Amino acid sequence: MAAEIAEPAAGAGERRREQHGWYFYDFACSVYSTSVLTVFLGPYLTSVAEAAADPDGFVHPLGIPVRAGSVFAYSVSASVVVAVLLMPLAGARADRTGRKKPLLAAAAYTGAAATAGMFFLDGDRYLLGAFLLIVANASLSVSMVVYNAYLPGIAEPAERDAVSSRGWAFGYTSGALVLVLDLILYTNHESFGLSESAAVRICLASAGVWWGAFTLIPLRRLRDRRVAPGTEGSVGSGWRQLAATLKDMRRHPLTLSFLLAYLVYNDGIQTVISQASIYGSEELGLEQTTLIVAVLLVQVLAVAGALLMGRLARTHGAKRTILASLAVWTLILAAGFFLPAGAPLWFFALASAIGLVLGGSQALSRSLFSHLVPRGKEAEYFSAYEMSDRGLSWLGPLVFGLAYQLTGSYRDAIVSLVVFFALGFLLLARVPVRRAVAAAGNPVPDRI
Repeated sequence: MAAEIAEPAAGAGERRREQHGWYFYDFACSVYSTSVLTVFLGPYLTSVAEAAADPDGFVHPLGIPVRAGSVFAYSVSASVVVAVLLMPLAGARADRTGRKKPLLAAAAYTGAAATAGMFFLDGDRYLLGAFLLIVANASLSVSMVVYNAYLPGIAEPAERDAVSSRGWAFGYTSGALVLVLDLILYTNHESFGLSESAAVRICLASAGVWWGAFTLIPLRRLRDRRVAPGTEGSVGSGWRQLAATLKDMRRHPLTLSFLLAYLVYNDGIQTVISQASIYGSEELGLEQTTLIVAVLLVQVLAVAGALLMGRLARTHGAKRTILASLAVWTLILAAGFFLPAGAPLWFFALASAIGLVLGGSQALSRSLFSHLVPRGKEAEYFSAYEMSDRGLSWLGPLVFGLAYQLTGSYRDAIVSLVVFFALGFLLLARVPVRRAVAAAGNPVPDRI
């Protein structure tokens, strides 16, 4: 098990320099999540698959009949499987060698290159699109393991809530900025002499270029920490280290209790985000432009929400602030159930509420978890955190789909997600976070 060599404490100026560099990875990669995954790739990849489909609407990768409309969903699922296999290996490798920066660079630029390659996704090349999506999604997950593992090393315990919140704010800022530029290009593509397909491909590829370009900033400013001699591991030791990590985590049951709570309520958050557009279009009858504007509104307000909740955490503690946000999420779902059809203004109001709690919920969860990680095991434990975030986020969509299948109502489906926030609230409320921090061997902040 790797142990970091004690180094002279970094001064405040050096720490701020690393923090500023760290923020910019959120700024770099969040564009992929917003412009590619949330807005453009799903409908476009589906249209490409439909162009390759037989008269019955099926494509046949490896001779297997697959509905063209399912290609995007299956590709996302496959990327989760690949990410789950790679994330623990990356986390173990980062902690055993102390060289997080080369791993961050490799994952980031693999994802950025795959995203830029989406420019060539046209005609009936649905297999190319599926492959690039799997590579980009898995690369993002691996890079986030290494990126999040930097947080304990660049921020003192008392400042982690604020640092994590600023990182999320940077991400939502870039997502909103690039989405505005994308919408200008997309809605005015004829004025630029572009076809609709070419405009979409430029929007997709530009996200990869943005991702790669701004990753240079954290790579220049972040620094690796040395580990004790003789603890370095090989790539092949990753699986052995994973087994050791899982065994070690049993020695920290309070940390595992927080992870379980996070798994539950974050699954609800991710499902609301992914299914909101379906709810808006199918149940409320809203146009595509309305849905895109709502996504942009969420991005803009998530910046303010992340910063506001970071301030609240300094006064009331991260745990209480997260619990309050889960109560707000429950009210949002209840309001969504009663939302009238064909009323964009009410949908925008709901999107505003989501934006205000979205960034803060995620940012404070990340910073709170950083206090519960034993020193020298940051990347390993954050790989488990990322697996909770990305690798196990299938249950919420399943519940949503089953609720719709059984009732035929998207309103019943959306309100069924309340169980994730209610159960997550109860599980988190039962975690004695001050005792959990102390049990992990970390100093306990005044407010947590």
